[in-house]
Amino acid sequence: MIGLLDTPTRGTVFLDDNDVTDYTEDELTEERRSGIGFVFQSFYLLPMLTATENVELPSMWDTSVDRRDRAVELLERVGLGDRVEHTPNQLSGGQRQRVAIARALINSPEILLADEPTGNLDQDTGQTILEEITRLKNEENIAIVAVTHDEQLVEYADRVVRLVDGSVQWLVSAVSCAAFQVLKWRGGISVEIEFEQD
Repeated sequence: MIGLLDTPTRGTVFLDDNDVTDYTEDELTEERRSGIGFVFQSFYLLPMLTATENVELPSMWDTSVDRRDRAVELLERVGLGDRVEHTPNQLSGGQRQRVAIARALINSPEILLADEPTGNLDQDTGQTILEEITRLKNEENIAIVAVTHDEQLVEYADRVVRLVDGSVQWLVSAVSCAAFQVLKWRGGISVEIEFEQD
């Protein structure tokens, strides 16, 4: 719901104080394009494109920016300045994940949604990715919402919400990650999902 890919059967969804529950598909697409970055567990990089071209993809329809310069800058920031012309099969799993993170940031989103950001990585590479995400969160001033089974993510997060079988079991503030209910972040960005009980 936070990614505006699903609509509630009941209740209301607010994104930064705007009711987006009844947005048209075009309006939802524009909100996703301009305000939300996605990091998928499986990377979803196109194998025939270079790292730079994969990062550029979400900004293809925005002619107001120099996509290539921004893509190269983001790849440099995630430590891949020497891999900008490499294709995914020439990159390690950790490097592919960093390309996916750079791609999620290309449109300067206010929210970054990460689905199991360390799920396909060994523990050391996972820790490196989490440190990079934390650094980028501070540099880009974005909210990060991560859903994970990886307990090491907890030490990098500001808030943790534990979901068990679709129910909120506990909430710990000022500790770690996030996986929704009512979330408020730096810069006044907020997502509110109102759940109605049966």
